[in-house]
Amino acid sequence: MGKHDINAFLGAGTSFVGRLAFAGVVRIDGEFDGEIISSGTLIVGREARVEGRVAVGHLVCDGYVSAEVTAAASVTIHARGRLAGTVCTPVLAVSEGGCLDGTVSMGGAAEGGPAPAALAAAGLSEPSQSPDTES
Repeated sequence: MGKHDINAFLGAGTSFVGRLAFAGVVRIDGEFDGEIISSGTLIVGREARVEGRVAVGHLVCDGYVSAEVTAAASVTIHARGRLAGTVCTPVLAVSEGGCLDGTVSMGGAAEGGPAPAALAAAGLSEPSQSPDTES
């Protein structure tokens, strides 16, 4: 993923408190406290701190996340990533050195559970499946 693939960016040294709804890919390298809702991908950079509630399609964590996380597709925690809280996702990958401290649910709840309802509340739609997408 190149820098041109990112729709929005919260840089290091910045902080935001509130609610973020987006489509596509967003990268956070600063501090965020609140609610993040998207059918897209949230990238939490190495120096980032995210706290609150996260409901996204994909979460990539290379920083610190303390949240109630629902990811409809996947959660990836890189070697320097730290995730504390609850995680509900069908796919979880933790690299060696990555840390997950909390509870994990990998049942069917993430598939069609809280994320679509959260997306609808944010005025976002679910991504449509294309013929080459696996079910």
